[in-house]
Amino acid sequence: MEKQRKKMLISALVFIITIPIAAQGNGSAGITEATQMVTSYFDPATKLIYAIGAVVGLIGGVKVYNKFSSGDPDTSKTAASWFGACIFLIVAATILRSFFL
Repeated sequence: MEKQRKKMLISALVFIITIPIAAQGNGSAGITEATQMVTSYFDPATKLIYAIGAVVGLIGGVKVYNKFSSGDPDTSKTAASWFGACIFLIVAATILRSFFL
């Protein structure tokens, strides 16, 4: 009876030890695949954010020029806000890319 109990205990321990080992291999492969999928989106997303920053900069330049031409005293504040938006987009894209890659 004691011998059978030891065999059952050893079998249970071996079973418990091998389950995490088998699961670890499958989980790490899935995590690696997910990481590669997410990082493959960073190049197109960064280029898209740069393009949006360029469009925002052009629109901001036209708005500031219109305000400057009409003699609006609030031109410098508008220029600073549009310039700040462009800088934010470029810096945010660069920092996100360097942080995650």
